[in-house]
Amino acid sequence: MRNEKFHGRYESEGRVCEHPTCREPGEFRAPGGAGNSFDGPGEWRWFCLEHVREFNAGYDWFEGMSADEIYRAQAPGSGWQTESPAFKPTAGVDGMPRWADFADPLDAIGARAGDIKRAAAGRKHENFSRFTPREREALQVMGLGPKTDRPELRRRYSALVRRYHPDRNGGDRAHEARLQRVVEAYQLLRRAAAFA
Repeated sequence: MRNEKFHGRYESEGRVCEHPTCREPGEFRAPGGAGNSFDGPGEWRWFCLEHVREFNAGYDWFEGMSADEIYRAQAPGSGWQTESPAFKPTAGVDGMPRWADFADPLDAIGARAGDIKRAAAGRKHENFSRFTPREREALQVMGLGPKTDRPELRRRYSALVRRYHPDRNGGDRAHEARLQRVVEAYQLLRRAAAFA
């Protein structure tokens, strides 16, 4: 697909606008084949420019959230209540040894490898049997364990979207691929039979 003229425009490839009265090419995608929900966008819908603008004007990211949740998400200090990874004792390396703790880089690599092996051995004993292999991969992308429930999944999704979305991280687009993987993982997990 190739963008042209407008950001987000894709050649229609035979798609028609999904608005009931429109026959224009569907060149702009919008979330939610089943409609907007707190669970995320769902599958893509395709509209012409006029109708995607109409759709976007009515899209409510905060639908289904309480007033307190909306306030916390919109507060100027949102995210400041958590400790910055750069200043954690672990220096943001998930509990692994810090590079600065070693004089020799090879010692640091060896220590990290040992901790990674021990962590993986511990995860082998966790019970992921209620999840399919694809769902297990999605859980890893989301950073969740086997005891995850639906509310925890939603909270983690919201936190990751806030962390990686360019609108929330000062316009940094370096994490767009990670954001896409998180959205895809969430879309898979929210429909998982394990949460039924």
